[in-house]
Amino acid sequence: MFPASTYVIRLAGDADEAALERLAQLDSAAPLEHPVLVGEIGGRVAAALDLDSGRMIADPFLRSAHLRAHLRVRARSFEAGVDTPGVADRIRAAMARNRVAYG
Repeated sequence: MFPASTYVIRLAGDADEAALERLAQLDSAAPLEHPVLVGEIGGRVAAALDLDSGRMIADPFLRSAHLRAHLRVRARSFEAGVDTPGVADRIRAAMARNRVAYG
């Protein structure tokens, strides 16, 4: 495998618009819509993944196959976090099931 610390992977912000436009032009693709996950190589945005559609763009002049794989794995972790109820919700549900009636 490849170490997780090899790349910087994060959610894109407003400051990344120019980098995403450049990346889309290099990849001859339409720009991505937010929310977007970006991956950096050497401090430069080298690949990006649209979290809603799953569409990816990448710099064709960089070796980014491993980075793209990391982006897909990280995107799946975002999906799992959305699908899994939070700790507070799980505790409330457990307490509601185990409530004892006093009378």
